[in-house]
Amino acid sequence: MGRIDPLTDALTSIKNSENAAKKECTIRPASRLLGEVLKVMQKNEYIGTYEFVDDGMEGLFKIRLSGTINNCKTIKPRYAVGRNEFEKYEKRYLPAKDMGMLIVSTPKGVMTHREAKESAIGGRLIAFVY
Repeated sequence: MGRIDPLTDALTSIKNSENAAKKECTIRPASRLLGEVLKVMQKNEYIGTYEFVDDGMEGLFKIRLSGTINNCKTIKPRYAVGRNEFEKYEKRYLPAKDMGMLIVSTPKGVMTHREAKESAIGGRLIAFVY
């Protein structure tokens, strides 16, 4: 099966595992971007611990689920967002004010939209989680 977007596949897999009330989820192939997104999700307590497993091929992530995700998806196309434009996308992708987060790729790395606002930098929208 050819993969078009490994990040989309990964987030869909996490969401499906959460919906099935599983405690763990394995995702392959592993990528640097996926690792950064997982780090942001873990920091904001959407997932538990995760580890990279080098299986000699593309590698994989083992993720402990905490049961706190209602929805998570990638945002396509990856909109470029100025540092003052996050609100428009919060209204579009998140269910309520201060609920969930947008994950943004910025020149200073992958972070939440709140961190990007605080740092006064824009970037590209990658995904949302709530």
